[in-house]
Formats: sequence, C-alpha cells, structure tokens
Amino acid sequence: MLTRKQHELICFINDRLEETGVSPSFEEMKEALDLKSKSGVHRLISALEERQFIRRLPNRARALEVLRMPERIAPAKKVASLPEPAAASNVRTMPQPANDVIEIPLHGRIAAGVPIEAFEGQSMLAVPAALLGGGEHYALEVAGDSMVDAGILDGDYALIRRTETARDGEIVVALIEEAEATLKYFRREGAMVRLDPANRSYDPQRYAPAQVRIQGKLAGLLRRYD
Repeated sequence: MLTRKQHELICFINDRLEETGVSPSFEEMKEALDLKSKSGVHRLISALEERQFIRRLPNRARALEVLRMPERIAPAKKVASLPEPAAASNVRTMPQPANDVIEIPLHGRIAAGVPIEAFEGQSMLAVPAALLGGGEHYALEVAGDSMVDAGILDGDYALIRRTETARDGEIVVALIEEAEATLKYFRREGAMVRLDPANRSYDPQRYAPAQVRIQGKLAGLLRRYD
C-alpha cells in the first residue's frame, strides 16, 4: 500500500501525462506536494519505481511513465493543479526530458584496473537529477578497462553515493592503505576482503580488512560520445 504522499505524487504525474503528455518537473512536483526540497521528490519516485508503479524512460534525464495506478484510498488532500501549458494538444506525445540537473563534485580519475591515486583535485559535474537517489554523491572519471564486463568503460563518469559500508557483490570505491582507490566488486573471503574485476584479463585483489576503506557505492554512470 502506498503512503499518502506516494499516492498524491503518482496521481499528479498521471494527471499531467494525460493532460499534456509531458511528465512534470521535479520543481513542479515539489510545489504540488508542498515538500521542502527536491530530495523528497527523489525518494518518493524511487519508492514508486521499486513498487513498479512508474518507470524512468531510458536515455531521458527526467521522463516518467505510469505503469499502473494504485487502488483508490480514503479521500486525500487534492494536489493543487498547476497552470496548464498554453495550447495543449489532444494528441499525447512522448515525454520530453527537462533540464533538472544537480552539480556534484568531480574528484579526478579512479582506476578500473591497477589502483591509481584518486581525488586529485576537485571540480563540479552537472548530472541529471533523475540519475541520483537519496544521499550525498560525487563523481569519478574511470581510467582502465577492468570493469568492462559490468558496462563500465574507460572515460565514463562513475556516480558514487557516499557510504562506508557495502554488501557482497556491490560495486564500490575502495581506498587501499589510505593512498590509492579503485572501482571493483566488493566481496568478503574468509578473513580477507576481495576486490573483483569484471574482466577476465585481471586477477582479484585480496587485502586485510584494515587495508581497505569503503568510500562509496556505484549509483550510476555518465558516458560521452565524441
């Protein structure tokens, strides 16, 4: 069963799609639901996506599709409708991406092969807001090919959610002996930590737990096509 806010949000999204064929922006959803920040919208959308009520359309920064509507619940506070765009067509069009972006720190390059030093300076990277969930994020430029079988290529931007813990099988940023960082699958092997590549040309790396510190988990990727 959906929470009241989740129900209000999916109804608002569905109404806007039926009216205009374009999903509302995060700013419009925030105002319509009287939320204090866009992070609240991100959490609601993620919850609806996990419950398979909506899906994010691929290759679009912020385009949503309603897969199914929930059962009617007790009368809820009606979400205030925003002004309709002028001359809305009766023909439904495919949702178009909006310009909702978030700037996150870009911390140099990280190895997807032999570990290299990371965090070599800092700039900012503009990222579509729909690619990020809750929490604090940063980006690293991938160097190397040891994660190609996971779809992570040299030159990609890895979007990382900050965390100090990880579960077996998750792709993490691991800081080794407080000096070098690498992007690998995290696994526990007895009393050791094993960092697995996704390329059979590379061997797993094994360390004592005290040698490895988790600095984040992979949340998404950005790729440039020249």
